[in-house]
Amino acid sequence: MKTIMVRYKVKPEHVAENETLVRAVYEELGQAKPDGFQYATFRLDDGVSFAHIASIETDDGRSPLADIAAFKRFTDNIRERCDEEPVTAELTEVGSFRFFGQQ
Repeated sequence: MKTIMVRYKVKPEHVAENETLVRAVYEELGQAKPDGFQYATFRLDDGVSFAHIASIETDDGRSPLADIAAFKRFTDNIRERCDEEPVTAELTEVGSFRFFGQQ
């Protein structure tokens, strides 16, 4: 399993647009239902920062987001929407409790 976090800050006037684009990604993921993939997006308490966390357990290790048209639309103009560009970090799990759907 590979877990990745992406964090960025959008310009205040782009918060609603960013959330609309993110929701479109989830709508398409809900239709595609890719196996071995869990994904969550959070808006932080400053109202303009976002964090995306993906858990990837696909057979080939690839994120299925690359195949999601709505994700391509989301990333097309991300730099223009941002005050702070996306920073990606691979996370190493130290512990979790029911975070990744465990029972």
